[in-house]
Amino acid sequence: MEIIETNLPGVLRLRPRRFADERGWFMETWNEKSFQRLGLPTKFKQDNQSRSYKNVLRGLHYQIQQPQGKLIRVVQGKIFDVAVDIRRSSSAFGRWVGVELDAETGDMLWIPAGFAHGFLVLSDTADVLYKATDFYCPPGERTILWNDPALHIAWPTNGAPLVSAKDAQGAMLDAAELPES
Repeated sequence: MEIIETNLPGVLRLRPRRFADERGWFMETWNEKSFQRLGLPTKFKQDNQSRSYKNVLRGLHYQIQQPQGKLIRVVQGKIFDVAVDIRRSSSAFGRWVGVELDAETGDMLWIPAGFAHGFLVLSDTADVLYKATDFYCPPGERTILWNDPALHIAWPTNGAPLVSAKDAQGAMLDAAELPES
């Protein structure tokens, strides 16, 4: 597994090795021993999957109780995946990184706890899988507004994206309730 650092400390692009032949390809997406050797988490408590349509934007989500690290992978389609550093004690507080993830490359994104997460679907549909280091905690879920002008996220949209009512009511970062760093 190749690790590619992003411009945010702790957020990593992971590139699994693919073994291809005339039948197709095989890749290992998670292996406890490999992740341990690379210094990545090995304890995941929940797996999630979503299907979304083109121009759907989900996020920016995080939890103030039971913060989750997430290992993001696209199994069908293509997304623009975003992580925002919301750790007040971090020198990168308020900075973001965006990475295109798709089923063709198989690249994954590791986002540690302390980051808000969201994605925009670039293909007709996208199936996204992610492993989480803690359980979903509905009373602790929070959302930062996807288009908060202070963040300057360069979402590659064609017009206004489709967002849920909850995501449309997200807080601005400077007013958001954030997890303890």
